[in-house]
Amino acid sequence: MSKKKVLIVTQEMQPYTALSEVAAIARKLPQYIQEKGMEIRVLMPRFGTINERRHRLHEVVRLSGMNIIVDDDDFPLIIKVASLPGARMQVYFLDNEDFFKRKSVFEDSKGKPFKDNPDRMVFFCKGVIETVKKFGWPPDIVACHGWMTSLVPFYLKTAYKNEPLFQNSKVVYSIYDSNMGESFGDKFLEKATINNLEPEDMKDFKEGDKIALHKGALMSADGVIKGSENVSDIDEKIISGLKVPVLEYHNEEEYLAAYLEFFNNLMESEVGTE
Repeated sequence: MSKKKVLIVTQEMQPYTALSEVAAIARKLPQYIQEKGMEIRVLMPRFGTINERRHRLHEVVRLSGMNIIVDDDDFPLIIKVASLPGARMQVYFLDNEDFFKRKSVFEDSKGKPFKDNPDRMVFFCKGVIETVKKFGWPPDIVACHGWMTSLVPFYLKTAYKNEPLFQNSKVVYSIYDSNMGESFGDKFLEKATINNLEPEDMKDFKEGDKIALHKGALMSADGVIKGSENVSDIDEKIISGLKVPVLEYHNEEEYLAAYLEFFNNLMESEVGTE
C-alpha cells in the first residue's frame, strides 16, 4: 500500500520565520504526520528575513525557471530547498527578488502592510500549484496554513479543476485570526484572476465592500480546521453554514493527533465541494 501524500502550504514556519501560531503548527505538524507513515512536502515563501547560509538553502535548478504571471507581468520563480533541523524532511521555498528580497515579512518598518501583498500572494499561490505539477506528485491532502495561502483552495477548484494531478486531492484550510485582507483593494480581484478566470468568479472573496480572504478559501475547501482559538464572528458564521467537515480548535497538547485523525477521515470520505 502506497503512503498517503500530504502537501503542507504555509506562509510561515519555524525555525525560518518568527514564532506565531502558523509557524509553530507548520513546524510540528509535517514531522508528526510523516512519523505516522505519510509522505510530506512543505512549501513556503523564501522571505528576505530567512538566513540562507544559516539554514543551508540551495536552489533546485530542475524546479526553477518558470515564470508566474501577476497582473500581466512575468515574474521568475526560483525554488530553493533546505533540510529541516531535527527531522528527515525537506522544505521547499518559493523565491522571487521583487516579492521576497525585502528584510521584513508582511509589513514595513512602520507596521504598514506592503502595498504589493496581493501580488505576492497571487505569485505564491499560483507558484505552489505549478511547482507541485513539476514534482509530478499527486497529493491526497493539500493543507493550507495562513491567509497568504487562501487562493490555493479556490484555484484548485476553479482554474486547476481539470488538472489530473489534483483530481483526488482534498483541500483543507486552517483558519487563523491573522488576516491581511482588509488592507487589500478591489484591484486584488483582477490581479488574482489567473488562467481563464474572471473577476466575477471571485465573488466569494468579497464580504460587503471588503476583501474577505478567509471566506474565499473556506467556500472552496473540502475541510476546515480552526487553527486559532478565536476567529471573527463573520468567519464563524461562514463556517457554520458549510457542508464540509470542520475541526474545532485544539490546544497544543491535542492538536497533532486531532489533525492526523481529521486528515485520515477526510481521505476516507467521499464528501467534498462540488
